Amino acid sequence: MVSTGSTAGDNRRANFLELFFDLVLVFALSGVVSRVVSDLSADTFARQWAALLYILVLVLPMMWLWTTTSHITSRFDPRRPAVQVMVLLTAFGVVFMASSLPYAFVGRGWAFAVPYVALQVGRPLVLIGLSRDRAQRVLYARSATWFTVSAVPWLAGIPVQGGARVGLWALAITIDLVSARFSWPVPGLSRQADSAWEPSRTHHLADRYEQLLLIALGESVLSLGITYTDTPVSLATTLALVVGFVTTVLLWRIYYYRVGQVLPEAVDLAGDQVRAGQTVGRAHVLMVLGIVLVAAGYEIVVTNPVDHVRPAWLAATLGGPVVYIVGRIGLERVVFNRLSRRRLIGIAALAAVALPLAFTTPLIVATGALAVLLGMALADARQARDRPPEAPSPATTRPKRT
Repeated sequence: MVSTGSTAGDNRRANFLELFFDLVLVFALSGVVSRVVSDLSADTFARQWAALLYILVLVLPMMWLWTTTSHITSRFDPRRPAVQVMVLLTAFGVVFMASSLPYAFVGRGWAFAVPYVALQVGRPLVLIGLSRDRAQRVLYARSATWFTVSAVPWLAGIPVQGGARVGLWALAITIDLVSARFSWPVPGLSRQADSAWEPSRTHHLADRYEQLLLIALGESVLSLGITYTDTPVSLATTLALVVGFVTTVLLWRIYYYRVGQVLPEAVDLAGDQVRAGQTVGRAHVLMVLGIVLVAAGYEIVVTNPVDHVRPAWLAATLGGPVVYIVGRIGLERVVFNRLSRRRLIGIAALAAVALPLAFTTPLIVATGALAVLLGMALADARQARDRPPEAPSPATTRPKRT
């Protein structure tokens, strides 16, 4: 008989259905980048800065759907027909949401909010019936309660437009994330622990987050390539393509060395695997947000390489790597129980060059960001030279500086 619970007792890896769902996320993230770039390119100062807020309001719901889906496939056997249908319906819902992105705040708000609410409220109710574990049933009852609460501002945003919708949806996703952070507390319902990061599931979820990061980087290359294809070719646009591609490679390198190589083992060895896993999840969300910012910034760089840089463009091109590095610092705390000075110096360098680069062009700004990331990658390589690969050393104590 097929188990009703997770098959993660053998620390299984992601199956093809989960990887298919990841491909849908590429389409969604690419749609977000295209949506916010149109506002970043606008003539008005307010629209340019609003685009950065739009990234949060549009990316976080789809990231939360991806996260909750990954937790479901960790707890339940994804070979079960009911679970497969649930994942496929979620994938279709994300496609439907992504198709509405060009009109997300001026019309067709229902196409974004309704699928999200239907999935986040409906799936826990179905899972209550599928689960044989009382703690899981109570967990899904609590989450369904809170998703019903957040459904109010999600749906209330449909009949309004512009800033009012943005504000209501920002409130809604805040409710979703904050309530989840505190395990969806509901009076009268037990808060007995049932984390998706239980020991038998750590490898699966760590692998899923690694795949998420690679998919986000792939979306960045996709957006960059499409933009260059649709832009008149010149020396400046070609240089922008090179700078954008090398920047993406450096982001991959900074992630993969050395944390990305040993992340599943580190979470498996952590004294508090649940807390370590939660930190891993938050860190990857930050890194994906950083990648989306970078992708949006580099679309601007390719299409406007020698224009005078605008403040919002500067914020995207330099702020994206900063957000990414902050997430990477969180992973280093999990894997090696330390704060990396190289990452902190990198953030300080990006902040230091922001003012002088504000008087240059988007291509020069992007080259400055690349130089900082390249310095960080070279520092990593220098430290690793002639040394054996560093083994993970997670802990739950206060991190040490190195």
